[in-house]
Amino acid sequence: MDVQSKGALLALHYQNDVLHPEGKIRVGLSADSPVRSAVIAAAQALLQGARQRQWPIMHVRIAFRPDFGDLIQNAPIFRNVAAIGAVVEGTWGAAFYESLAPDAARANEYVVRHRRVNAFYGTQLEDLLRIVDARRLVIAGVATHSVVESTVRHAVDMGYEVTVAADACASAQPAEHEASLRSMDLIARIARGEAVFS
Repeated sequence: MDVQSKGALLALHYQNDVLHPEGKIRVGLSADSPVRSAVIAAAQALLQGARQRQWPIMHVRIAFRPDFGDLIQNAPIFRNVAAIGAVVEGTWGAAFYESLAPDAARANEYVVRHRRVNAFYGTQLEDLLRIVDARRLVIAGVATHSVVESTVRHAVDMGYEVTVAADACASAQPAEHEASLRSMDLIARIARGEAVFS
């Protein structure tokens, strides 16, 4: 990866309903899963690394109206979100996990709300990346095999050089996580820890 090119971090779905032990989705992990703690710690380090480098951060969250009138329920994942009443706009569940929330004091942190699997679809994400003149992206979030992979594939098709921060991603099943990383390895660099910024 060209270290001179401008980078941006895409942090996907670090929300209470997705990550918190009392969340409605919880990535399918048990409340006391050590995987959850490891992903949160890695995501905290990732955000800190981006801030130290003065990188723009795009905090992408998924949220819907209380009546889910803005959710097209054409896929099992979306029907399940409505059935369990998850990520409702304005609720604790749709809010960012506290230690992974945007830093309001930083001018180059942005919040993007989306309603599909791909973080680019129907959002201002592409416009924001143009504004900050990003040329390469580090992408992380949950779940690896859904929002992360879908967003990575779209970003690569747009011409971005992409690195996936593997340790800041998770899926309900470790096998799904690993299979998704292997699949993305064909189009993106897979890295962990500080190596994502090199």
